[in-house]
Amino acid sequence: MIKGFKDFLMRGNVIDLAVAVVIGAAFNAIVTAFTTNLINPIIAVFGGNNVDGLAVKLGDNDKTIIDFGAILTAIINFVIVAAVVYFIFVLPMNKIKERRKRGEEPGPSEPTDVELLKEIRDLLAAQRREG
Repeated sequence: MIKGFKDFLMRGNVIDLAVAVVIGAAFNAIVTAFTTNLINPIIAVFGGNNVDGLAVKLGDNDKTIIDFGAILTAIINFVIVAAVVYFIFVLPMNKIKERRKRGEEPGPSEPTDVELLKEIRDLLAAQRREG
């Protein structure tokens, strides 16, 4: 039972799916920050300038604040999460898969077109002699 579970985990599909979910969640933070702090204020604006740190207020309305700091934070979070996931999960899994492949013996090679044609020729010649 333990061996079956280990084989299930080592197939790679589970790890790939987990990585995709984590990266997707981190990317969602970037998209949310981008739309909330950049796109929405541009749509809500139409005048004025007020700079506060890394944020820019484009009008008198509080909905017109473009918060570059929040966007930058989300991007940095994404890069950090992606790097951690890659170096902690993906890279070791790829090394394990590589080691497993090294232990496997290569199967028989596929015959070439020329070899197949020679075999067909020989079979046809054998049929003519019999018939």
